[in-house]
Amino acid sequence: MAGDVRQPAFVLVRPQMGENIGAAARAMWNFGLDHMRLVSPRDGWPNPQAVAMASGAGRLLDEAWLVESTAEAVADCDLVLATTARVRGLTKPVYSPERAMTEAQARIAAGSRVAVLFGPERAGLENTDVALANALISVPVNPEFPSLNLAQCVLLCAYEWRRASAEVDGLRMEMAGADWASAIEVEKLAEHYEGRLEEAGFFFPEHKAASMKLTLRNLWSRMPLTSEDVKTLHGVLRQMVRWKERG
Repeated sequence: MAGDVRQPAFVLVRPQMGENIGAAARAMWNFGLDHMRLVSPRDGWPNPQAVAMASGAGRLLDEAWLVESTAEAVADCDLVLATTARVRGLTKPVYSPERAMTEAQARIAAGSRVAVLFGPERAGLENTDVALANALISVPVNPEFPSLNLAQCVLLCAYEWRRASAEVDGLRMEMAGADWASAIEVEKLAEHYEGRLEEAGFFFPEHKAASMKLTLRNLWSRMPLTSEDVKTLHGVLRQMVRWKERG
């Protein structure tokens, strides 16, 4: 992992609870990140509570770098981003998580090494940690309740990293094994309904018939129908006609 510049290192600075370290590992691995660095965990390392909480992401804990200081954790990095929830009195650019991870992706693609700092649960990063950063990441949270759990903050940044570094579909259709109906299938369905409606006297008065048929054709053409949908609608109409004929 020392030579891996394809992703940022997520650095947990003096994390206090093993459970939060494990939850952070899970959040990272959810979005394909596996480079964790730990700065002086309060309860020592390794930590059984972290392992239990990490579940299937235990490998991240096994391979995590353990260091004594924040400076040591970021010594090999060209860009350091520090997450913070409060004003620091330090002159630095402040990114949203989205913009920060877009910048991280661009810098990493150019060969740079990037680290993201996350502070301890009680009070976050100290100014001595923040002073090592090139820029800050501030999450647009409710100002009346700005505190984020460590793993939540890791999750937000990991998610934005995934969005910035991978193709993410804004919308996709789950077809469940179905195929979209072809134009000829939709045309045959329209003809079937038009014919039966003609027999039922639906197109009345006569001078409006052409317009009504055009409206129905337009309705069918703009509906996102699958082949199974078309078969079902044919079956519905056939059954309705059979039921009327029995009456």
